[in-house]
Amino acid sequence: MSIIIMKILITGGAGYLGSVITGKMLNAGHEVVVLDKLIFNQTSLLVYTSNPNFRFIHGDVRNESLLERLCNEADAIIPLAAIVGFPACDAEPELAEEINYKQIFNIVRFTKGKNKKILYPNTNSGYGIGIGQTECTEESSLNPISIYGKTKCSAENFLNSRTDAIIFRLATVFGVSPRMRTDLLVNDFTYKAITDKYIVVFEKSFKRNFIHIQDVANVFLFMLENYEKYKGEIFNVGLTTANLSKQELLEKIQNHVKNFAVSYNDYYEDPDKRDYIVSNSKIESTGWFPKWDIDMGIKELIMGYQMIVPKMGAEFRNGFPLGYANNM
Repeated sequence: MSIIIMKILITGGAGYLGSVITGKMLNAGHEVVVLDKLIFNQTSLLVYTSNPNFRFIHGDVRNESLLERLCNEADAIIPLAAIVGFPACDAEPELAEEINYKQIFNIVRFTKGKNKKILYPNTNSGYGIGIGQTECTEESSLNPISIYGKTKCSAENFLNSRTDAIIFRLATVFGVSPRMRTDLLVNDFTYKAITDKYIVVFEKSFKRNFIHIQDVANVFLFMLENYEKYKGEIFNVGLTTANLSKQELLEKIQNHVKNFAVSYNDYYEDPDKRDYIVSNSKIESTGWFPKWDIDMGIKELIMGYQMIVPKMGAEFRNGFPLGYANNM
């Protein structure tokens, strides 16, 4: 099957997800334009500067005239720019609304009637607190419990009601990226395992689903190239084998990291109340399946941290500083 070469706009493309998705799209032969504010002074896209199909624009998605021009020039749009996680969104709720929701509102406004392909990443966080062992499907109600989840779900609802966008409800992402994040659960626990050798965990039974970052990039490419077949659809994207509790995840990490001690504290609550399991049957029915499992990702993270831990400053060790983050 011949691939139609497209011009893709990725907002927040220098972030954790974007720096991997950008490479995936370029390797497939597409043209990629990244709009990113680079507030962390990241150099995650330097490796692509020699590619003639890559263009970088240092700018802000809140610049409406710039965003409109770039949308008009693109065949497909992947809006990744976001304020991510509940601490950052709680600290700056108005900014979260502007980036997470209004960006999407503007993209819909700028592309109305212009036959643009839009692939939007929402998050499983929208499911909030699940119901026991009942799997959340694409038909399940969204009950976000954080400003982050609420802004992302509002954007999804707006897109879904006014466009034929393909929407992904991504599981918690893990794995190595040129723009590394250590605040995501698998990345965080693995980091603590090899550096601190000890962790105290609250709410050990809380569950969620997981997906490797390479598989996230793969599903974006798969759906871009099959857009006409699946446009207007919503897909959970995660590992069917990885609806894991915190305890189950930590036990997997302990299989790879010797002398990693875990203490489960039943007296304190985790401020992050997300607790759900997810069905990925719909995305699997398309013939697309993840290639990376949890154990593969843990091994990759251990190797990656050996390279970057000596160089990691407080920005990485503590996860993201508050502010304008460029990824999911």
